[in-house]
Amino acid sequence: MASGFRRAGGGQRPRASLHRTTEPPVTAPQHDRPWHDRRRLLLSGLLLGLGAAGAVDEIVFHQLPHWHHFYDRSTGTAGLVSDGLLHAATWSATVAGLALLADVRRRAAFAPARWWGAVLVGAGAFQTWDGVVQHKLLRLHQVRYGVDLTGYDLAWTGAGVLALLTGLVLLRRRTAG
Repeated sequence: MASGFRRAGGGQRPRASLHRTTEPPVTAPQHDRPWHDRRRLLLSGLLLGLGAAGAVDEIVFHQLPHWHHFYDRSTGTAGLVSDGLLHAATWSATVAGLALLADVRRRAAFAPARWWGAVLVGAGAFQTWDGVVQHKLLRLHQVRYGVDLTGYDLAWTGAGVLALLTGLVLLRRRTAG
């Protein structure tokens, strides 16, 4: 017994074959997938989109040019801690989204257009929430300080709304078809 594992019945655990005789399909028709597979597919895309958009925000606006922190209404130390918490949350969402994606692909339930629609909805939702709620309503931070924000606000929030709407169109098109 080379593997050291024993089954409950005392028999040896079967070894996995190194070669597959047939490859399972990577995608399956929409009607052949159970509801929980479709839900996992959507959740995977949403989490990956949210995590990726948050990571881009964190890297491009917080870390590289030092334009702002996630929370700018306190000390620099509080700002760094808030950036770390944001980074941990976005990285966790990204990892969870990738793990769900691997599971969906293993189940042969991957639908590319539907998944990309969910990714765009997740990214667009993060960016729109950030631009409207965090920047304008709660005033946790602004894109930049000491400059006219109109162009930044329109570009940031507009790109988020565009991603969100594009994702919703992809999801609706795949649901209807």
